[in-house]
Amino acid sequence: MIETVVTAPVNLGAETRVGFRENALAALEQLEEGETGGRIVVDLSATRHIDSAGLGALVMLQLRAADRKQSVCLRGASQEIRFLLEMTRLAARFVIEP
Repeated sequence: MIETVVTAPVNLGAETRVGFRENALAALEQLEEGETGGRIVVDLSATRHIDSAGLGALVMLQLRAADRKQSVCLRGASQEIRFLLEMTRLAARFVIEP
């Protein structure tokens, strides 16, 4: 499986979403479109907070990846962030790894 890793900021929100989105989309472009098994891994191990703007950036990344027949993996998300994804019914959009 070919994957590209993008590290999310400590606070993924209104102030950091643009830079994160630009980095994530650039990483997505590195994968060939339609490449079977290709995925973007978002490293959330240092991320402590995600607000609605940050969730929007993650969903936008997932939609772009799906258009390209690829997936988005969230790696190292805290229990709080995993709970947020479950409560907002967004967890099913992503592959979530410890």
